[in-house]
Amino acid sequence: MDHVGIVVDDLKAAIAFFTELGMELEGEMPVEGQWVDRVVGLDGVRVDIAMMRTPDGHGRLELTKFHTPAAVRAEPENAPANILGIRRIMFAVEDIEDVIARLRTHGAELVGEVAQYEDSYRLCYVRGPEGIIIALAEQLN
Repeated sequence: MDHVGIVVDDLKAAIAFFTELGMELEGEMPVEGQWVDRVVGLDGVRVDIAMMRTPDGHGRLELTKFHTPAAVRAEPENAPANILGIRRIMFAVEDIEDVIARLRTHGAELVGEVAQYEDSYRLCYVRGPEGIIIALAEQLN
């Protein structure tokens, strides 16, 4: 897999949110032209993208802000975790409580609560920008 794409309305807020998770901004750029129109099947595409990379360099996110045509919401805002389609991206963290506290400064909210799975993990879902759900997993010793 090369990357996961996420359409956002507030690109700066999304960059800040994923930076707080430890991802690094690889770069930002505007994208437009007939080649983009043909790839995505829309006319007059004009977007700004930001590529984010995980600290280990193995995973990337492409955050996309559509200027034209305007982005549309395909599901309810703050959709529940059981809506069909891609629901979450999971991140391994070392201190789940610290990460939650830092993400809250970016408007994030817990979806449920932090729960422990056996003696292996502490896990939770967090809702971030645009209603994106991410999962956090802290491996226990």
